[in-house]
Amino acid sequence: MNFLGLIISVAVFFMIGIFHPIVIKCEYYFSDKVWPVFLVGGLISIAGSLLVQNTVGSSLLGALGGAFLWSIGELKEQRKRVEKGWFPKNPNRKY
Repeated sequence: MNFLGLIISVAVFFMIGIFHPIVIKCEYYFSDKVWPVFLVGGLISIAGSLLVQNTVGSSLLGALGGAFLWSIGELKEQRKRVEKGWFPKNPNRKY
């Protein structure tokens, strides 16, 4: 039996679950202007996935890069959610 697909899918599931609160916290404390950090993280992860010979490691780095890049759009969406009142505004930040 080949468990590689199952291992990768479980890891990606947890990556997505971890990035959700990261996006919320980043928008709360830094606004959506922190998106270049996610861009650099995504590009580094994707570049790393091209260099790693191990299938699982390469797949996980590629998925991590995708999660970083997807989070850029989610930061913009999170800002809209805050504006709608779905999430709290940071009282220490000017809007």
